Amino acid sequence: MSPSRADRKRNTRFPPLIASAVVASFLAAPVFAGQFSVSPVRIYMTPQDRATAITVVNESAEELVMQADIFTWAQKPGGEDVLVPSEDLFLAPPILKLPPNGRQVVRLAMVKPVRSGSQVTYRMILREVMEAKPPEKGVDVAIALAFSLPVFITPPGAKSDITCTAKRSAKDSVVAECENTGNAYANPRGFALEGAAGEKLAARDSGGYLLPGVKREFDIKRADGPIPPGKAKLAVSLDDGSTKTFDVQLAD
Repeated sequence: MSPSRADRKRNTRFPPLIASAVVASFLAAPVFAGQFSVSPVRIYMTPQDRATAITVVNESAEELVMQADIFTWAQKPGGEDVLVPSEDLFLAPPILKLPPNGRQVVRLAMVKPVRSGSQVTYRMILREVMEAKPPEKGVDVAIALAFSLPVFITPPGAKSDITCTAKRSAKDSVVAECENTGNAYANPRGFALEGAAGEKLAARDSGGYLLPGVKREFDIKRADGPIPPGKAKLAVSLDDGSTKTFDVQLAD
């Protein structure tokens, strides 16, 4: 979704510290903001990798200036993101000046080697530098485009370990509570609740990240009536293409 470039109330710009509200995408394809694209959209590194390549493409007919900000990425117990500015990584060059319809390959590099038995996570915020453009006629405010890209530095053997339960929240709804007790991220993409006979009871086609040690909840609602009590199965599809199934007991 591309932010509007016009708001006629006051001058502002998109500061990096509102990164948690930045548009983000986690598909295995370039991100398109209507004005620029970035590939890859999830950045995977190992502690032995000192740098990795990222391609930024200006999709517009105007010059585009962009800046990268790096944040350590953690989560609160309920899954809320916590971003803290970091100098552990840097983009080379840190300021990009792309001509119309131009592209540039840049390097995301580690300042020092990562020494950890668990996965280390960051967010890189790529944002448009509005001060580099002349103001548009009749526009008092221009809102910068930005994307938040996850960066995973994963040591050998680190992996997620997710377990999920389900409890009733209403006659037609349940809450799936999932916990990641592993030492790498988990990313549920969808949930399906089935009855004891295999009949589909309810589903949800979205999820979210669980960083190591995090527990969070996902609401699942049935569209065509109540969810019956009794034994059921909760199938959780993950971003690696696998599915985990858990036996659950739903109260009346």
